[in-house]
Amino acid sequence: MTSAHESTVTIENVVDELTNELAAAGILDSRVDAELLVCHVMQLSRGELAAQIVLDRTMTPAVAVSVRELGLRRAAREPLQHITGHAYFRSLDLSVGPGVFVPRPETELLAGMVIDHVRTLAEPEPLVVDLGTGSGAIALSVATEIPHSLVVAVEKSQDAHAWTARNIAALAPDNTTLVLGDLADAVPEYNGRVAVVVSNPPYIPDDAVPRDPEVRLFDPQLALYGGPDGLDVVRILEATAARLLRPGGLLAMEHGEFQGPPIAGLLRDNGWRAVAMHKDLLGRDRYTTALR
Repeated sequence: MTSAHESTVTIENVVDELTNELAAAGILDSRVDAELLVCHVMQLSRGELAAQIVLDRTMTPAVAVSVRELGLRRAAREPLQHITGHAYFRSLDLSVGPGVFVPRPETELLAGMVIDHVRTLAEPEPLVVDLGTGSGAIALSVATEIPHSLVVAVEKSQDAHAWTARNIAALAPDNTTLVLGDLADAVPEYNGRVAVVVSNPPYIPDDAVPRDPEVRLFDPQLALYGGPDGLDVVRILEATAARLLRPGGLLAMEHGEFQGPPIAGLLRDNGWRAVAMHKDLLGRDRYTTALR
């Protein structure tokens, strides 16, 4: 990276050098991350950044130093979302940071399926409960895209709960209630009244340590690990969903790519109907749905 003792440096050169540094650190989308870091420092959109590069615009030494500092953090595999403080999920710009699980693109499919389902319901105010809401990504997607829904977001971790509260305050949906509590005994006042229970629970087996440092070192363990087979929380989730859902209500949960069959078996054994597994964009089993 160009030193601060030089005058100005072209934005394109900074992006190119940062891309190479991130690639050397093992980051696959190094160009994207480099551009996003420069955008963050310069307060530009990626489209605006592209225009600046085409016009051969420069940045000051002070700005270049700021970019380099953030680049060093990213090269150390700190999540990009922690550095910028933002995670994009469907139409939402969520605040995230240490203590909360960074929402993944795969979960957008789960949220989209739930939203499509809720839109088909004839109820004037369909009740949706998101168990283990994390940053609030799923809950807030439903609440903002279906304004007539009533959404209850439940989170056990105080750290994650604080991030969810921040996101609810920023997006200001008046149809969302945030609850600090364990999904095992969550919101008994809604027993038998809920149209949809959705969850992206911790489902990684205890001995399956994630390869990516961003996950292994920075995502909260409470949001990752689900016991010896990864299904401890899933079993609790199933029982809670059975308690909360009205007849015909939908359960939708994310899981690992090899966990669909045992989860489907658990649901069928406990009387759930229309159990179905759904694939992500790479063709892997990613979430399962069932009707009460």
